[in-house]
Amino acid sequence: MDRNHHSSTGEARRVTLHQQVFDALRERILAGDFTPHQQLPSESCLMRDFGVSRVTVRQALKDLGSEGLIYSHQGKGSFVSAPRATYNLSALLGFHEAMQGKPFVANSRVLSASEVTASRKVVQALHLRKGDPALEVRRVRCLNARPVSVEVSYFPVDIGARLRGQDLSQDIFPMLEQHGVGLGRSRLWIEAMPCPSQVAADLELETGMPILQLTRLTFSALERPIDFEHLYCRGDAYQYKVELRRHPY
Repeated sequence: MDRNHHSSTGEARRVTLHQQVFDALRERILAGDFTPHQQLPSESCLMRDFGVSRVTVRQALKDLGSEGLIYSHQGKGSFVSAPRATYNLSALLGFHEAMQGKPFVANSRVLSASEVTASRKVVQALHLRKGDPALEVRRVRCLNARPVSVEVSYFPVDIGARLRGQDLSQDIFPMLEQHGVGLGRSRLWIEAMPCPSQVAADLELETGMPILQLTRLTFSALERPIDFEHLYCRGDAYQYKVELRRHPY
């Protein structure tokens, strides 16, 4: 019994030590202390810093790799993965909804939210009249504190009125639904383009570097266009998935 008891105690201690190393490194990665593709300290350094065995360190690194937070190069060490937002284009989701369950910390920062005179494109998309105002909301989306996209959204003023007093750093789709605006469908256009100067600084890129621009027009359940937006996305931070079927003739 004593032998079994000591064995169980030792096993619990190994699990606890491994979890401590895993949690500490994971927290630093999610906080942005390690930049994408930065090399982690060597196994020997981690052993010394945490006061644990090589087996414990390797198990922690293995689990970090399983979560997609790091990757390894044989003979070179472990490196921090660049956070990547994966979207299923078959679902109409906001940024935070799409990131649920992902091993990254997603957050947003509101740059501005104000009524502006609708441009020609916004007038056409939202079925407004020339000279009508629209609510413009500009936000930066981040993963692990790294900016990955800038989103510029436009709403008819009566729809925008339902967003007053709301935390616009969160997803707007659920807010609209909570205020009685049912969502129906979206149209989406995707194209590569040079990064505009007005979003380059927010994405920590140089003006003119290639990015993805997504233009999305969302309709209510009653087929009214209610949200027209441009998303400027770092090409190395987004991945889109869609299932295509070939229908029989």
